[in-house]
Amino acid sequence: MLLNLLFSLVGSLGVYALYQIFRLIYQSPLKLLPGPKSAHLLYGNLSTVLLSNSTVRSSLFSVCSIPTSRRKGFFGLTQLYTTDTKALNHFLTNSYIYQKAELSRYFLSRIVGPGVLVAEGDAHRRQNPAFGAPQVRELTEIFVQKSVELRDIWSAQTAGSGTARVDVLAWLSKATLDMIGLAGRFNSLASEEQTELAAAFATTVEASQEMVPLRIVQAWIPAFRFLSKLDRALEKPQAVMQRIGLLLIQKSKDEMAQNGTFETGRSRDLLSLLVRANTAKDLPASQRLSDEDVLAQVPTFLVAGHETTATTWALFALTQNLAAQTRLRNELLEVGTDEPTMDELNALQYLDCVVRETLRLHAPVPLTRRVATQDDIVPLDKPFTDIHGNVHETIRVTKGQSIVIPILAVNRDPAIWGPDSTEFIPERWESGISTPIPGIWGHMLSFLGGPRACIGYRFSLIEMKALLFTLVRAFEFELAVPIADIQKKTAIVQRPMVRSEPAAGDQMPLIIKPYICS
Repeated sequence: MLLNLLFSLVGSLGVYALYQIFRLIYQSPLKLLPGPKSAHLLYGNLSTVLLSNSTVRSSLFSVCSIPTSRRKGFFGLTQLYTTDTKALNHFLTNSYIYQKAELSRYFLSRIVGPGVLVAEGDAHRRQNPAFGAPQVRELTEIFVQKSVELRDIWSAQTAGSGTARVDVLAWLSKATLDMIGLAGRFNSLASEEQTELAAAFATTVEASQEMVPLRIVQAWIPAFRFLSKLDRALEKPQAVMQRIGLLLIQKSKDEMAQNGTFETGRSRDLLSLLVRANTAKDLPASQRLSDEDVLAQVPTFLVAGHETTATTWALFALTQNLAAQTRLRNELLEVGTDEPTMDELNALQYLDCVVRETLRLHAPVPLTRRVATQDDIVPLDKPFTDIHGNVHETIRVTKGQSIVIPILAVNRDPAIWGPDSTEFIPERWESGISTPIPGIWGHMLSFLGGPRACIGYRFSLIEMKALLFTLVRAFEFELAVPIADIQKKTAIVQRPMVRSEPAAGDQMPLIIKPYICS
């Protein structure tokens, strides 16, 4: 009896889901938009990305032929794909209307839980901790200290032969875990082995990467999620993250209570910064996070820690532009200290150009998606011509419509950046660039914009500058494999792999040589 009821419920939900899919495919006002034919029955036009291996020189995420078009997503659902800056501004600023897609939230929640990356509306505002300039200033010292520690480790590796092949992705990940305080207390850099926490997170990401049909169905129809082996595979590593996270939260509270630093003093890492901000006397009770809410941020911080992929791509880019590498090193060597302050890092103009150009060209997240929660009219900067030849200055979207925000395509759009938009040219930033892109930072979309912009962008920028400052001063870098052997693999962020070494997993092998002033 109960089993029959369960199957009836699942069947009803399946029929409802199929109805919604039919409605979004055949009744969508976007059917008049130009766009390519579906390339795959299940994956639609996404098959060119999900079923392909993109190289650094040929990134499928950066294709931008016409500003506004329709694409086919999973199950043939029509998606609105646009690089029109006026439309993008509308989507990003109206975050209560355009929210993360259920598909994205489901897959992301499998990795980071119910943290700030997944929350929407009032829940997101309550979980959004303050990572302003004063807080990042407090953390700059530990960023630099960990960068120096990594420099010394690499120096020891080159002591014998004068050079060494290092996987900069792995080492930068260790350094970043120390910086955010989740592994720093386990001394990640000094250990040859992965910390228990880092290993748990790596297992979680690996288990969540494979895009199989059943997983897509589960994202659309929650009743099917009990069929998945994925949740069972995630139970152990997520239990580890929860146990260690609660331990670290309590340790931060105890240390602050003992040292009297709830209202004064310096935060030693990102976690203690959040704990202190959450206990501030002037914070309204409605905005305080429970220990469970703070705990939900622990996997999110690990994802933020993998923002170090941007630093990895910066070092890669400098191996392909030796003139830029030399110019950057010369600027950094003019600084009379190994431990600069945040203000000193921000005063380095060419370093800022390199960081901006890296984040433009190698945006860690290539695209994101939103879903309309109500019918809406979207304004356009550039009118589009429909399949019947009619010109439109707005787009009508209906509730449930999926929208693709192509971050990397906008960052590389030749209509905005010029014919050299796919080249790494830090000098383009020296003249002062102003674009109509509605990003929170740098006139680009790498950190998005509006209320759902990346809350930790200041943290990421200073972390990146501290690492580049220390490492480029100390070493010369060259790519250890042919450039055609490097490919990008996208899970949450774009991570490098070596085609000829698939068993090694994510990596960026570089040859480092200590720089000796002539």
